[in-house]
Amino acid sequence: MTNIILNGCNGKMGRVITRLAEEDDDCKIVAGLDINDFMPNEYHVFTDPSQCNVDADVIIDFSHPSALENLLTFAKKRKIPVIIATTGLSNEQKQDIVESAREIPVFFSANMSLGINLLIALSKKATALLDGNFDIEIVEKHHNQKIDAPSGTALAIADGIAEVLQNKPEYVYDRHSVRKKRSKNEIGIHSVRGGTIVGEHEVIFAGQDEVIELKHQATSKEVFAVGSIRAAKFIKGKPAGMYDMNDLIGEML
Repeated sequence: MTNIILNGCNGKMGRVITRLAEEDDDCKIVAGLDINDFMPNEYHVFTDPSQCNVDADVIIDFSHPSALENLLTFAKKRKIPVIIATTGLSNEQKQDIVESAREIPVFFSANMSLGINLLIALSKKATALLDGNFDIEIVEKHHNQKIDAPSGTALAIADGIAEVLQNKPEYVYDRHSVRKKRSKNEIGIHSVRGGTIVGEHEVIFAGQDEVIELKHQATSKEVFAVGSIRAAKFIKGKPAGMYDMNDLIGEML
């Protein structure tokens, strides 16, 4: 049994994780952390991490960047592994996460979907085989309320591909203002915003007379909650250090 403290328990993702944990015989949410404690829960909700005195195996964080500092302080003091699934973190906060991993196990990923991370792994393998002979383009689609573009996941895919390319690529986000042919060193990254699209990511390898496409489509945010619970089970009992979806997938394969 993996006992979980859920940070951001009363948010949208927190409610999904709570429901999934209730349906899972191998994990249990034993306490919640949230600035709002007015929602009914089967577990006690603390508005301040320092007040939480509940024993747990791991913390899952689906909250807000502003809560990270107090959460890491709490996790290090209690020596509890933490899953960081909150997005929009600054470079300074990411560095704080790396430094915290010297004391506790920290699982951090740009996207908690198992499918997306499998897409990244497959894209890297394809790139290693096709490097130099295929142009690479990434297309991401999201709902019309998403503010940032391109998505962090699209950039994570591009970064994964860049790791295995022989020459460092140039990310190109907008071609309309430059009238010139595409260079072989480009990775084009394109964003679509519309309707209620949860998230779609497609990697296109375009070669001479053939095209290979790898695609992932999320139909609900539940996939991110499933990934975070899998991560919680994975990191339980691990030594201090940084972990991500590559480690989890590697253990599964």
